[in-house]
Amino acid sequence: MTLVEPSLRSVRHRELIRPLFDGSVAVEVCDPQADPPPPFPEEAACLSPNAVEKRRREFAAGRAAAHQAMATLGLTPSAIPVGPKRAPIWPTGLVGSISHCRSTAVAVAALPQQMRGLGVDVEEDTPLADDLIPQICRPAERLWLAQQNNPGQLAKVIFSAKEAAYKCQYRLSERFFGFDGMELEMNVADDTDQIGGQFSARFTADQLPFLTGDRIEGRFVIGEGLIATAAQLPQVR
Repeated sequence: MTLVEPSLRSVRHRELIRPLFDGSVAVEVCDPQADPPPPFPEEAACLSPNAVEKRRREFAAGRAAAHQAMATLGLTPSAIPVGPKRAPIWPTGLVGSISHCRSTAVAVAALPQQMRGLGVDVEEDTPLADDLIPQICRPAERLWLAQQNNPGQLAKVIFSAKEAAYKCQYRLSERFFGFDGMELEMNVADDTDQIGGQFSARFTADQLPFLTGDRIEGRFVIGEGLIATAAQLPQVR
C-alpha cells in the first residue's frame, strides 16, 4: 500500500481541520482530485460496480486518508470495509471516522484508550437549500438561524455538525435516527480569516447507552471553501 504525496490543497485542508481535534487524534487528508491510491481489495469490493468515477475517487481518497491516519499512530495500515449498515468497520483497537466531498477527504483515528467515539464531516461551503432547513433543523435551531446574518451557511454547519455527532455516537449505540434526534446549541466566533466555534449536540430521545439530555461536544470551522465539523467522546478519566 502506497501512501499518497499530499497536494497543496490537502495540506491547507489538514491545517484547517487539525485544530478541531485533540492531540491524541490522528487527522489526515487526501485530495480526491489528485489521483488517490487505490483502496485495498477488500475495500474496493464494497463499491457498487455501477459507482461513478466521482464516487470511486472520493471513496479511494477517504480510505487513503484513513490508512495515513493509522500510520501516523504507528500502526500498519489495513483495510476498512463497509458493514451491513453502511458504516466503516475500523480494525480492532482503533476508533475512527471518515468523510469526503468533492474537494477533499478526511479521516481521523485514535486509540480506544483515548477516545470512545469520533466523528468528522466535511461539506463544500455553500448554503443549505431553503427547502431542506425544516428537515434538518429543529424549531429552536431555526429560531437561532433567523437571528443570524448568514442563515443558509450556518444551516449547512448544523447539518454537518449533526452528521459528525451522529458518527461519533454510532460506535457506541449502533443506532440510526433522524436529524431531529439531536438539537444543537451553537457558539460562533468570527475573526478576520474564518468563521469557527463550538457546538453542543443534545440527544432529544434515548439512544442507549445515551439518554435524553446527554450531550456530545464538538467544534467547527469554515475556510478554504469547506465547512468542517468534529465531534469527540474522550475516555472518562
